[in-house]
Amino acid sequence: MKDKHRRPKSGPAAPARAKAHTRPAVKAEAPRAAAPRPPAPNREPRPAPEAPARPLMRREGEKPAERVPVILETAGSDQYRLIDSGAGEKLEQYGPYRIVRPEAQALWQRSLPSLWDKADALFTGDTDEDGMGRWKFPKAALGETWPMQLLGVDFHGRFTAFRHVGVFPEQLAHWRWMKEKVETAGRPVKVLNLFGYTGVASLVAAAAGAEVTHVDASKKAIGWARENQALGRMEKLPIRWICEDAMKFIQREERRGSKYDIILTDPPKFGRGPNGEVWHLFDHLPLMLDICREILSPKAIGLVLTAYSIRASFYSIHELMRETMRGAGGTVESGELVIRESGPDGGEAGRALSTSLFSRWISA
Repeated sequence: MKDKHRRPKSGPAAPARAKAHTRPAVKAEAPRAAAPRPPAPNREPRPAPEAPARPLMRREGEKPAERVPVILETAGSDQYRLIDSGAGEKLEQYGPYRIVRPEAQALWQRSLPSLWDKADALFTGDTDEDGMGRWKFPKAALGETWPMQLLGVDFHGRFTAFRHVGVFPEQLAHWRWMKEKVETAGRPVKVLNLFGYTGVASLVAAAAGAEVTHVDASKKAIGWARENQALGRMEKLPIRWICEDAMKFIQREERRGSKYDIILTDPPKFGRGPNGEVWHLFDHLPLMLDICREILSPKAIGLVLTAYSIRASFYSIHELMRETMRGAGGTVESGELVIRESGPDGGEAGRALSTSLFSRWISA
């Protein structure tokens, strides 16, 4: 299931506890059926969560050491940079194009207002993260895709109906860490990329020397990922492309006894699998991490979780990760992924734009 994406939204509140009180006795009446509450307009009623596949493991031992808060920052490059932001939008450079997209975190005023009129593409429509809309091209009509490259990996940018363009640059902080770990491991490394989207992280890992399993429930995303692989002439790299519900896949891997050295997991707040499976982050994340713990190898390197689009503190996923990794040693570091404004030429150091929460366990 994939709902890219990815950015800040909310989970269920705990039910309030009824206050004890007394009142005079009254004559009993037959209870009246409560009138059904109509669903909110333009909003699909939330399905009840499915029964858990198995209970959570009871973890013993000390919790891992911790580092908080950790801010992982992505700076600009010749292929991507955040030029400016403000008034609920951001102006970015993606390869040859300057693009304007909604950004709820940009509460301030724009620093470089004169540059916004020079954008090549603007997303218009629903400003909600998952809302559909369309692109406007003020200068000239543009093709659906264009070539890009990050960390030596070629891929296609694409104007999608959900304002995303096929890559989430803030993830470069995790990808650089993963690339360095694979290259310096001195042994074969197996990487599992859950909710893998268009496969850029999978290609980075495989190019560094890892054997990669890429899982996403969207056939369209898997197709796009394969296009990216072909664009970079990387067809011979060891990548398994699997179109399946992520939870079902890891449950099966647990039963098989499969093991991975690095697991990346980038779940949406809400999503649906190819066979109608329903994913709710706050309902299913504890079990997902619990299963990921079980399929980490004895010489595991790390488990990385990114959480977009939720109204929560990073401490919520930080403490969940530490409980999940009890007895495993290592360190859990958690905080935020941010992108730093760098101006039109990449030479400035502007404001930091927060994009998501993260928590990652590292063995050393």
